[in-house]
Amino acid sequence: MHYLIGIDIGTSGTKTVLFDETGIPLASQTAEYPMYQPQNGWAEQDPAHWWDAVVSTLRGVIQESGVQVSSIAGIGLSGQMHGLVMLDAAGEVLRNSIIWCDGRTTKQCEEITRRVGAEQLMAITANPALPGFTASKILWVREHEPEIYAKCRHILLPKDYIRYKLTGVFATEVSDASGMNLMDVPNRCWSEEILSILEIDPALLAELHESTAVTGEITPEVAALTGLAAGTPVVGGAGDNAAAAVGTGVVEPGRAFTTIGTSGVIFAHSETATIDPKGRVHTFCAAVPGAWTVMSCTLAAGGSLQWFRNNFYGPEMQVAGDMEVDPYELMTVQAAHVPIGANRLLFLPYLMGERSPLLDANARGVFFGLSGMHTRRDMLRAVLEGVVYSQRDCLDILRGMGVTFTEMLATGGGGKSPLWRQMLADNYNCPVVTEHGGEGPALGVAILAGVGTGLYESVPAACRQILRFNPAQLPNPENGAAYTPYYKLYQSVYGSLKEEFAVLAQL
Repeated sequence: MHYLIGIDIGTSGTKTVLFDETGIPLASQTAEYPMYQPQNGWAEQDPAHWWDAVVSTLRGVIQESGVQVSSIAGIGLSGQMHGLVMLDAAGEVLRNSIIWCDGRTTKQCEEITRRVGAEQLMAITANPALPGFTASKILWVREHEPEIYAKCRHILLPKDYIRYKLTGVFATEVSDASGMNLMDVPNRCWSEEILSILEIDPALLAELHESTAVTGEITPEVAALTGLAAGTPVVGGAGDNAAAAVGTGVVEPGRAFTTIGTSGVIFAHSETATIDPKGRVHTFCAAVPGAWTVMSCTLAAGGSLQWFRNNFYGPEMQVAGDMEVDPYELMTVQAAHVPIGANRLLFLPYLMGERSPLLDANARGVFFGLSGMHTRRDMLRAVLEGVVYSQRDCLDILRGMGVTFTEMLATGGGGKSPLWRQMLADNYNCPVVTEHGGEGPALGVAILAGVGTGLYESVPAACRQILRFNPAQLPNPENGAAYTPYYKLYQSVYGSLKEEFAVLAQL
């Protein structure tokens, strides 16, 4: 029996899972770490925290599973996309990573668009310049921290920093690199034109691979630190959403998934590089060689519920800890007792600005319709519904592009909630299903590791062989009709506040 490890370096924590070759998880470990917001709209993390989490969770799954480490065929890496990690000539981190949900780079995005040209930028990178993407972060550091930029010799994405720590190799892969605004996405290579125009030295960037390629091996030093066998292959892996696509079987035409993690994503497989000319949704390379994806990304999906939990549900968190249950389970039980529409209360989940489909870093969270009759439960229900409306808003764009699917997979923390899944089914008007194991990105990159090391013939073949699905939650037409007027009002509230958000940002 061979085994595979998937490591998912997320925003709130790192999850490492050890699977057997049939995709059954044998051991799982998670380690959390903080996010820093030194100013309003900024978001940073310390890469050392990622590495500590990876080391501890690797040790944990090896000890928990008891498998012979020599039988671990390969390791796959998944990670939060777009984060900027800068290293000096000695491979030391120069500053905290500016991560995906940071909104400080609006001016740098305008500079990129002006210098490259909006149409040319879309034609090459398949996406507009956005504050969340990596290129504008590079320009921000060059402008505001020139002493740091002068020392920089390597630019990596979060999971690729972990690859470097594991293997000593500077490498990345196409799915994650697609979100840097520096790649020729249709041709799956770095864009010499973009790098030249932006005056970014190509030598700073990692070598680019397909997601199934073996990129390095575990070093003896890391083997001693973690308990892994030296020489264990590490494959390219994927950005978190591309990894979740593999882990949920969205690797062939007609399939899509929604993930509600810290961010919210709708992700559909495509055999061609289909591009939204307005840039409201993103086109990236898929983890499947020779394929692409169309995806939306909202910045505070599960993050909105986490914010509400941390600030308004302290007692439930204490009770949940005593009961050894997830506090979100107690919260969703309460929300289920509130009717659709949250007693005429809406929530706009723009706590970190918004990406898809608004492209507005100035947008902020709003409770609309709050009155003296509303309770904490109403506000909770409004948060859940607002996150679903934000996904429905993105789905309308995808459907307008001709992206079709017969059912929607659900993944991420929100995908574990039957209430949230039913809300999705009712608003999407399509069945919503979950993968039986529910491991998402970690399973996805383990599958990629299996393909890269020869255990499986191809990514689609591996998914057909391994994945098992739970019964679908079907849409309720009456519920769908009840949600629609609130969804329409949700859309109009942002339009009414857009200019005010910009004013607020200048105060």
